[in-house]
Amino acid sequence: MDRIAFLLDFIAKNPMDLFSRHALAMEMIKLGNDLDAKLVLDQILLIDPNYVGSYYHLGKIEERLSKVNDALLTYEKGIQVASEIGDQHASRELKAALNQLRDELED
Repeated sequence: MDRIAFLLDFIAKNPMDLFSRHALAMEMIKLGNDLDAKLVLDQILLIDPNYVGSYYHLGKIEERLSKVNDALLTYEKGIQVASEIGDQHASRELKAALNQLRDELED
């Protein structure tokens, strides 16, 4: 059984397991399936807006899909959430992604 099939089966049995959902999104990204990965990340953040690791990957997908305004909003929301929950590492990563995107837009 491939990883995606395994994760889908596991998630079907454990629908609130956000770690497995996040792993599924990462596998989809590896395969270049950004649209499905985006759906999974959106679902994660609907279930738990504090699942801060998903904001970075969602923002990167939005950048690749040329949804720049969405990416900016995603990074900003992720920074806000990371600050609220005290996750300095995630906050730094999201700020770096946000600043890089803003710099690219200025060029």
